[in-house]
Amino acid sequence: MPTTHRRALLQIHICVVLWGFTAILGKLISLAALPLVWWRMVLVAALLLLVPAFWRGLPAMQRSLLATYAGIGTFVALHWLTFYGSVKLSNASVAATCMALTPVFTAFVEPMLARRRIDPVEVLFGLAVIPGVAMVTGGTPTQMRLGILVGTLSAFFVAIFGSLNKRYIGSSPVLTVTGIEIGAGAAFLALFGSVLSPSTSVFVLPGWQDALLLIALAVGCTLLPFALSLVALRRLSAFSASLAVNLEPVYAIVLAIVLLGEQRELAPTFYLGVLIILAVVFSHPLWVSRGKRAQGEAASVAAGADRHDRDTIG
Repeated sequence: MPTTHRRALLQIHICVVLWGFTAILGKLISLAALPLVWWRMVLVAALLLLVPAFWRGLPAMQRSLLATYAGIGTFVALHWLTFYGSVKLSNASVAATCMALTPVFTAFVEPMLARRRIDPVEVLFGLAVIPGVAMVTGGTPTQMRLGILVGTLSAFFVAIFGSLNKRYIGSSPVLTVTGIEIGAGAAFLALFGSVLSPSTSVFVLPGWQDALLLIALAVGCTLLPFALSLVALRRLSAFSASLAVNLEPVYAIVLAIVLLGEQRELAPTFYLGVLIILAVVFSHPLWVSRGKRAQGEAASVAAGADRHDRDTIG
C-alpha cells in the first residue's frame, strides 16, 4: 500500500474518531439541545467567515443556488437539533447507533430526490436492519425510548440533506457551501427556535465550562475533521471512505463506554442489535463494490470478444 494511501486512511479515521466525540461532548455540555446546536452553528459560521476561500466562492454563486443551499442548511440544523435531543433524552451510545440507520432512509430518499427507481437491493438491506433496531430498543431502558425515536428522525434528516447536497453540490466551492448552510441553519434556529421549543431559549449564554466544550465541538469536531476529510478524500475511493465513516457509531460507543460508563445503562441485547445494524451497513458497500467489479469484468470479457470477432472478420 503506497504511503500516501496509508496516510489518507489514517487521516479519515482521525476524522471519524473526532466525529465520534460529538455525541460525547453533547452529553457533557449542560445546555439544552436547541441553544447547544445554535452556538455550534454560530461558532462554525463565524470561523468560516474568517477563511478567504469562503468569500472567493460567494460572488460567482447564482441566487437560486444560494437559496437552495440555505434551504439545505435548515435540514442540517434539524439534524443536529434532533441528534443532540436524542443524546439528552437517552445517551451518546443510543444517539450514535441511530445514525447507523441513515443508509436505510437514503435508500428511499435519494431515489425520490434524484427521480430514479428505488433499488430493490437497497430496500432489502434497509429491511435487514429491522431486527437490529428491535434489539437496540429492547436493550434500552423505557425512559430512553423517546431518544431512539428522536435519533431515528435525526438519521432521516441526514438522508435528506445528504441526498440534496449530492444532487446540488456540483462544482460549487465546498467551503462556501458549508458556510452558507451552517449560517442559514443558525439563522433558522434563531428565527424559529421559539416555535420549535417555546420553553427553551436559543440565546442562552453558556458558562465557561460549556463555552470551552462548545469551542472544542466547533473546532475539533466540525472544522478540523471537515478540512482533514477533504485532504484524505483526494487519495481515497468513495468505497474506502464510506467504510471508514461507517465506523463512527463504533468509535462513539467505545468512547461513551470509556469516558461516560454508559455500558451500565444498557442491556447486552442493545450491543447485539448494534452489531446487527453495523453488519448490514458494512455489507451494503461490499455488495455494491462486488457488483461493480462483476460488471467491469463482464464488460471486459465482452470487449475482448468483440475485438476477437473484429479480428476474425478482418
